Formats: sequence, C-alpha cells, structure tokens
Amino acid sequence: MLVLVSLERERSDIIDRFKKAIKSSAEVVNGFYVTGDADFVLYITARTMEDYEQFTRRFFYENPDIKGVKTMVIMDRVKAGFAVPIEAPSEDQLK
Repeated sequence: MLVLVSLERERSDIIDRFKKAIKSSAEVVNGFYVTGDADFVLYITARTMEDYEQFTRRFFYENPDIKGVKTMVIMDRVKAGFAVPIEAPSEDQLK
C-alpha cells in the first residue's frame, strides 16, 4: 500500500516523533517526508488486508498526532528501481 499521512500540525517534535515511529516499524518499507497534500508518504507491506487493518489500528489510529490517512492499494508494480540517472562529469568539467 501507499499511504498519505497528514499530521495535526507541523511542529518539529511531532515530525521527529513520527519519523522515529516510521523507522521502528517493520511494515513500513519506505517513508518520505514530503510537501503538498500530505506530510508523509509511506510504502507499507502487509500479507493480508486483515494484517493491514491491524497495522492501521496500531500505527495510525492510536497516534493522536495524525489528522488523516489515505490508503492506495498497489494493484501492479509496473517499474521499481533505485537507480538515479546522473551523468559522471567529464574531464573538461572537472577543470
């Protein structure tokens, strides 16, 4: 699942606390602090929807700092990778 998380307010202690929770959760594969409609985007894995429901109850609903959660179920992974297309500088650029 991809999950958009909005916090109640943007305070450094709340953000830091949520980052710590993300890092300590085995279900959260990737977590991103972002700008825009949400404060965080999480990539979460669960074996079943029942497992995901239990995770949401524990991780999201018991956290008073969370204002809202929007879940998107991934239907098909079309492309996945971590390579960043960066060109190495040429000899002329290094001078």
